[in-house]
Amino acid sequence: MKRIALYILFCISMACTLPAEAQMFQRAGKFIRTALNGDSVSAAADSVIPVEERLRRDSARMQELEQQVRDMMMTEALLREEIDNARNINSTADSLRLVAQRQRIDSLRAQTPGVPVVVEGDTLLTLYANRGGYSAADRAAMTSEIILKISKDRRAKADSVATFDNETYVDLMYGDKVIITVTDQDALWAGSTRRELAREYVPVIEGKIKELQEGHSLREILTRAALFVLVLVVQYLLFKLTNYLFRKLRRYIVHFRRQRLKPVIIRDYELLNTRQLGRILIFFSNILRYIVILIQLMFSVPILFAIFPQTEKLALTIFAYILEPIKMVFGSIVDYIPNLFIILVIWFCIRYLIKGLRYLASEIEHDKLKINGFYPDWARPSFNIIRFLLYAFMIAMIYPYLPGSNSGVFQGISVFVGLIVSLGSSTVIGNIIAGLVITYMRPFKIGDRIKLNDTTGNVIEKTPFVTRLRTPKNEVVTIPNSFIMSSHTVNYSASARQFGLIIHTTVTIGYDAPWRLVHQLLINAARSTPGVLEHPKPFVLETELQDYYPCYQINAYIKDADRIGDIMSALLQNIQDTFNDAGIEIMSPRFVATRDGSASTIPTDQMRDE
Repeated sequence: MKRIALYILFCISMACTLPAEAQMFQRAGKFIRTALNGDSVSAAADSVIPVEERLRRDSARMQELEQQVRDMMMTEALLREEIDNARNINSTADSLRLVAQRQRIDSLRAQTPGVPVVVEGDTLLTLYANRGGYSAADRAAMTSEIILKISKDRRAKADSVATFDNETYVDLMYGDKVIITVTDQDALWAGSTRRELAREYVPVIEGKIKELQEGHSLREILTRAALFVLVLVVQYLLFKLTNYLFRKLRRYIVHFRRQRLKPVIIRDYELLNTRQLGRILIFFSNILRYIVILIQLMFSVPILFAIFPQTEKLALTIFAYILEPIKMVFGSIVDYIPNLFIILVIWFCIRYLIKGLRYLASEIEHDKLKINGFYPDWARPSFNIIRFLLYAFMIAMIYPYLPGSNSGVFQGISVFVGLIVSLGSSTVIGNIIAGLVITYMRPFKIGDRIKLNDTTGNVIEKTPFVTRLRTPKNEVVTIPNSFIMSSHTVNYSASARQFGLIIHTTVTIGYDAPWRLVHQLLINAARSTPGVLEHPKPFVLETELQDYYPCYQINAYIKDADRIGDIMSALLQNIQDTFNDAGIEIMSPRFVATRDGSASTIPTDQMRDE
């Protein structure tokens, strides 16, 4: 019986608190009570029942108890199977719940930066989860405050941080002060367990407390003060050394200017003399001195602030203010290198294409390359137009790769400049278009003698905006191209080159002179004039028969339109000499004389001897 009772107690000790285990516990208790009751009844009857009968009954009772034990063992096996199934179900549910929480935390981690626990500029750890009505920011602030309080206690020992494990959280404690509580949620955010995370936090917090205690010691303060003074002394010596070196550099520049420096001369023009060059070199040396001093301050000032923990964060901020623009500039330059390479490729392609077109234009302009229907004087303006279009195309291709091209400010300035140009350049654009039209109309070219309204002169310059003429009196007249387009133009040189320019003048001779003789005299005077062509021959036209005289017009061909004035003057002189030699008076426009023996109008030194 004792063996059966011990076995039953062992089965009870293996049971747990689940419903199936409680049922087994109830059955085992009932069995024990039954066995005890049976033992008490059999003990009372032993006094009256013979020994053989008592042995038979004990044997039957033993068999019955053994059968009940076997039944209970089978029940125990079934109950254990039910317990294992329930545990597996609960474990699976907990695993799924943890997986779901991890997935949710992973999705939130990219959007939630977390709250760092910062102690005097040093980030110890990062909190994400709330606890007990306190947000992550509140927990971080309280943790920082507690660490600072502990570090200010000179009796505190940095290695006295301990962990206290509860069922759902772990406390990091220093004495009776809770520094931080690590929960399962914190562990999930860290991808660990709360015990492992707490063990990771312990050395971090202990190291910071030790560092703060060392920083607050008198020896450390004196050391930092000495270092501060040392940095100031070194910076002062650097200032003195820098000024000394640049004073020597200035004296060297003055000596170099007097002994070796030569003026900058472009052709025959002295752009910069030695004195000006020396002043420029001294100016740049001063700029370099300021830059060197500024670089020294860039390093010394952050070092001074970094000496003391209270200003260490300010030192980092100042250094970031200095370093960030430099990093941004260099980073922008490095990032811009691919775009710069593309711009250089485009520029080189356009440049060498323009060089090829310039060569072709030069060949056409000098009549080395002839293209049917394309005149040599079109080569230069056509090249300028194509070059302008190519540059415009190059700018359009380069524009997206320029820094700041996507900026709204850059685009706004571009639109504003375009608007100003469009509003203020209507006349200018009109002159440019007129200049292009004039170029391809070819009414004149450089060097031609033309007449534009009342202005006569030689073309000395053609630009996209204006055309300049030099008159026979050496007056330079500037005429807008739009005015030329709206006026008529007479080109003397073009006619002279192609057909021969006809010059003419009218002479009136009295009716007493035979007209045939007058014709011949005028033709002789034209032939004897330098610059008048032999072929085609000069000819005379009678234009009017007035009351007192007929009008004779002499016409002669010339090739040199630039000498119209000289040739016309010589022709008029020859006409006078020819008619005087022939004894014929030129009575133009009207001459009244009484032939009563008065003297002739012919000059005495030119009268024929009769």
